[in-house]
Amino acid sequence: MINNVYRLISPKYFEKVYSEIDINEDVIVRPSYLSICKADQRYYQGERDSKTLNEKLPMALIHEAIGEVVLDNTGKFKAGDRVVLIPNTPFEKNNYINANYLQSSKFRGSTFDGFTSDVVSLKKNRLIKVPDEINNEIASFLELISVAIHGINKFIKKSHFKKDILGVWGDGNLGFIVCLCLKIMLPDSKVIVFGKHTENLNMFSFASKTYKVNEIPDDLAIDHGFECVGSSSSQLAIGQMINLLNPQGVISLFGVSELAVLINTRLVLEKGLTIIGSSRSEREDFIEAIDLIKNNPKVISYLNNLVSDEIEIKSLNDLINAFKLDYNKTFGKTVLKWEI
Repeated sequence: MINNVYRLISPKYFEKVYSEIDINEDVIVRPSYLSICKADQRYYQGERDSKTLNEKLPMALIHEAIGEVVLDNTGKFKAGDRVVLIPNTPFEKNNYINANYLQSSKFRGSTFDGFTSDVVSLKKNRLIKVPDEINNEIASFLELISVAIHGINKFIKKSHFKKDILGVWGDGNLGFIVCLCLKIMLPDSKVIVFGKHTENLNMFSFASKTYKVNEIPDDLAIDHGFECVGSSSSQLAIGQMINLLNPQGVISLFGVSELAVLINTRLVLEKGLTIIGSSRSEREDFIEAIDLIKNNPKVISYLNNLVSDEIEIKSLNDLINAFKLDYNKTFGKTVLKWEI
């Protein structure tokens, strides 16, 4: 079967290409709702280094998506089932390393084609049925929620018992989701959010407290911190965490920076701090994300606040316009209704 794939050929230039797909293999899914991530924007805007762009492009973007099953050769799903698409694709099992950290794993929209195509072929374990309680818009970024849950679970395993005050640096989408998940997964903890934008911080109504990063009280101390900033701003965020953390606290890094970040290693050593890196997620994290939403109905109203735009994509021009609209946002997800 000939499949249409919509690839980024060079920064800001998409092109439709034809690709052969075997309908007799695995599960064939038609993408229906997708969500633009900061990583997609870095490729689209050409903000990765030239060597990386030359190695990865042309490539179909977007790794946050749901779709409808067209054909299932495994018998697990029915045609029309609404499923979330898991972008991480492992090729081996390891007793010590999670699949999302194995160098042999591939990731949609990073090391091979993402989900901007007419149909995609996936193995049945790369799909999870989406329950009716979760609407299409929220379901489109279940991957981002799963990333937050993966990182929080990693933190819980590595940190000491005292978790009275937690700090989240970042008032964007990831900070919003991490803070929300922390309030549910660690209900006895006070969660403080640190950010730059007053209008964004006002969205964190479920947080225990919010501060602008230049207005932090001198006597404030926290037990553990979560960096959800990325880019060049992560250096300031990490620096503030190191200063504010109580001894033997944990710093959980979520944000991605293209540049090296300087940290005060002397103070890290003096306080005995632990720094944990988290990236991507796996099947069990998606399942936990779905369960978290199902078991906490109020979460849906909060997550709906993240959907800032829903755009019908019927042409490559629509896709280009969606990326343009999304680029300058400091808050909110751009959801694509995939009808091309």
